[in-house]
Amino acid sequence: MAIYDTEEEQLEQLKKWWEANQTSLIAGVVTAIVLVSGWNLWQNHQLEKRNQASQMFQQLLESAAKDNGESTEKLAERLPIEYPGTAYANYAGLQLAKTKAQKGDLEGAKAILENEIKSTDSDELRHVARLRLIQLMLATAQYEKGLQLIAEVDPAKSEGFSASYDELQGDLYVALDRLDEARSAYQSAIRTGQATPLTQFKLDDVAAPAPATGH
Repeated sequence: MAIYDTEEEQLEQLKKWWEANQTSLIAGVVTAIVLVSGWNLWQNHQLEKRNQASQMFQQLLESAAKDNGESTEKLAERLPIEYPGTAYANYAGLQLAKTKAQKGDLEGAKAILENEIKSTDSDELRHVARLRLIQLMLATAQYEKGLQLIAEVDPAKSEGFSASYDELQGDLYVALDRLDEARSAYQSAIRTGQATPLTQFKLDDVAAPAPATGH
């Protein structure tokens, strides 16, 4: 009987607790459902947005492959406007810079790459944009500016790109006729194990002359 009384008391306490708290509990459940539903809708929206951005970027690549400069440029300009914040917006920026460079608008290409370096959240894309900007600086005789850009790179955060930076640094030093420094840069690129075969040819071209031997 004592057990029965105890169970009755527990049920009565539970009933009173429910009557006192049911409104807040129901509100909490409803809020949780709304939050979960809202999160799922947002996730689906983001996924759809990425898919649409991906499709537009694919159109851009196909246009570029057909050398349709005008169409490529229009798509590359539209994509960041319609799908800002996506990686494809940054990819489009890189393609737009390439298209402008191919048309001879090197200053326009530089401006786009400078913006990509500042705006992208991806370290990898930032390195790609910076390397392309340095290449344009080399092409437009802005050698010291190119060297300055390389000097600003944190070696600890450039893994996978260090050989490219070293090779470009060597190219800039060659353009400045600073051959000793060019040799060091090319050698540094080769030591990474990631240098292109062309780097060795560049190093051979600036190799120090063999010392003269007496007779």
